[in-house]
Amino acid sequence: MRARPTILVLIITILSFLGGLEGCSDESGSLLSPEPSGGNTPAKVTVDPLPPADLATVSLAGEDLTLWPYTGNSFSGEAIDPINLVFAGRADPVQIRAALLALDGDRTAFGFPDAFPFNATWSDAVGDVQSSYADGNGWIGSVVQLQLADYEPIRWHLRLFRTGSPFGAEGSWTVGGAHFEVMIPGTADHQVLSWERAEEIVLVDLMRSGLLDPNLPFIQSDPINAAPSFREIPAVIYNGLPEELKVYIGGPLGQVTDPVPILTDGKATILNVAGTAPIVPGLFQQSFVKTYEQIIPKPFCADGPTDWVLVSGPVCFEKRVTVDAGGDLSCRADYGGTLIVTPWDIEHNVPAGEPYAAQVGGSQHGASTASRTSVWSHDKRLSHGQGGTEILLTWLAIADPGQKSYREQSKCL
Repeated sequence: MRARPTILVLIITILSFLGGLEGCSDESGSLLSPEPSGGNTPAKVTVDPLPPADLATVSLAGEDLTLWPYTGNSFSGEAIDPINLVFAGRADPVQIRAALLALDGDRTAFGFPDAFPFNATWSDAVGDVQSSYADGNGWIGSVVQLQLADYEPIRWHLRLFRTGSPFGAEGSWTVGGAHFEVMIPGTADHQVLSWERAEEIVLVDLMRSGLLDPNLPFIQSDPINAAPSFREIPAVIYNGLPEELKVYIGGPLGQVTDPVPILTDGKATILNVAGTAPIVPGLFQQSFVKTYEQIIPKPFCADGPTDWVLVSGPVCFEKRVTVDAGGDLSCRADYGGTLIVTPWDIEHNVPAGEPYAAQVGGSQHGASTASRTSVWSHDKRLSHGQGGTEILLTWLAIADPGQKSYREQSKCL
């Protein structure tokens, strides 16, 4: 993990710079991320998928875990985010959630300022369901998602995947993908800014929890995924960031003309979890509305690189997480809205056709008990233009024990 800069921003002026950003939506499976163009396609169906390529092995205290060191949004093996955290020992995702949610926002002992967002606290996160792979259960899904700070304007986002692989006599392995991200104005989507800064803050907070083994609290793995960078920040988004924030993520100062690589050393931090935090039962829920008002590449069924649209309108998000006294967790998340889509001439920056309606929506269900984990998600995008309706539907289901399947269906005019 890269060393943290010696100068931290005292207060990131997020609200002032967000209003000046322009650009495309996040590349990582976001609500309106661009899809390949093409005509009608048969359904893509994957059931009980094979392991991905490029597996890696991490080790702690003589125990090994073989894993795919990335996350995906299907079983194709296409990497979306790197796995940069591995938890061993008393490391069930529900236990890690309890440990992080129990913390206050005081990180000043580790050099962080007592200012937003560095003094924020953890909560459940709204985000896409992702897949990964590890010894034990094979393909696994992100039932537990957490955020430090809020959905908007900036947050650290952590997805946890229970592997089902034992660690020692009573422990287990859990893997995590964490990133630091900003919400792109005029959308409900995020742009990743850093993998390393998210890996670092999760380590800091697990150290603050007092649950790590004092004799060997953590180690760094050998390189397991891409380095020195993975994915990029579009220049138009990067140029809107405050200089202090660029320092924090280790990026170049000033304005850029090319995308900025998102730095990573390719290693994961392996945390040796020896203790457990008390489970706090209850219902944890949130709901909010985000409004689109942005010119973006046509999200699906695009005719080419110049096929852009203006997307406007609200999308509603809701999430409910229920935890009982025994540590069983269930969650449900839904989003939906009707957007107005206007074809756009990006060369002259004027409308290029009549507006039409598009419906977006989706639902997620997840559960984690001592004997079973399961998560599934369904997303739909329907646009109703003058020539007819274009459709993109996806389904992802990952259960253990149970079936693991992915289906994608599209119809383009």
